[in-house]
Amino acid sequence: MIQQDVTAPPRLRHPEKANKPAHPQKPKPEWIKVKAPVSEGYKRTLKIIQENKLVTVCQEAACPNVGECWTKSHATFMIMGDICTRGCAFCNISTGRPNELDKFEPGRVAYAVNKLGLRHVVVTSVDRDDLVDGGAEHFAKTIRAIKFRSPATTIEILTPDFLKCDASVLNRVLEAKPDIFNHNLETVPSLYPTVRPGARYFHSLHLLYRVKEISSTIFTKSGIMVGLGEEKNAVLQVMDDLRSAKVDFLTIGQYLQPTEKHHPVKRFVPPEEFQSLEKAAYGKGFLMVSASPLTRSSYHAEEDYIKLKEARLKQALLH
Repeated sequence: MIQQDVTAPPRLRHPEKANKPAHPQKPKPEWIKVKAPVSEGYKRTLKIIQENKLVTVCQEAACPNVGECWTKSHATFMIMGDICTRGCAFCNISTGRPNELDKFEPGRVAYAVNKLGLRHVVVTSVDRDDLVDGGAEHFAKTIRAIKFRSPATTIEILTPDFLKCDASVLNRVLEAKPDIFNHNLETVPSLYPTVRPGARYFHSLHLLYRVKEISSTIFTKSGIMVGLGEEKNAVLQVMDDLRSAKVDFLTIGQYLQPTEKHHPVKRFVPPEEFQSLEKAAYGKGFLMVSASPLTRSSYHAEEDYIKLKEARLKQALLH
């Protein structure tokens, strides 16, 4: 699979955004800036990914933490190709008609996980509304392949919403027994029509709730971005909604605008506001919260999984 150039102009990566008005990108404050990746660990991770013809969300979504994570051999694998069937206003992943599923991809991901020596791996995907099951079986095959080759590795999945699928497809994914099921709400419900038009807020919320219904012991996780134009009270309401769905882990990060054709950054939220949001989230009962300008779904995933298990054990001892 040939990866698309993440620096390609919007008309190539995002044809649906080509005719949208341009929003000049604001200069980033000091607390957002990161160093360019140059380490030997970064180069080794890149080589393994390229040799196995794999796609990572680290590259496709232009994640600011790629240098730090790849230096530690931590990569988030993006399965089912690098072309998404949706065109969310915040996302830098290419939009269009995806290719057929690669039946050998689960095995290649499992090989790379083993080669990198990962103790914890995050697997995500593009949206595949073109598939009857939304890619659920491909997720399950990837989980099983990783478990076969690296039985001690814990697995975190970040899935699409399976909006256009039969509700039973979720069972296929969970039967493979991932350790963490993550699905991001991304933003507050009032911004869905402009920021995430192909999704439905309460469907995503219900998906997370159903995971706990099917398997009460699996950890669930979700994340949102701030700086899109949301009000603080709406963010607090999202926290309440997620706790109603029994979600264990919440991530909150700063939205960064990939190109001038994407949704504009309304403001850069200062670090002290993230600290306030983190405190509020813990107060609402989340087992684990990660809130900072550079927080992303899979940032420090291994360390956070260990903390998550410890928090559950502590909670059990208290009760």
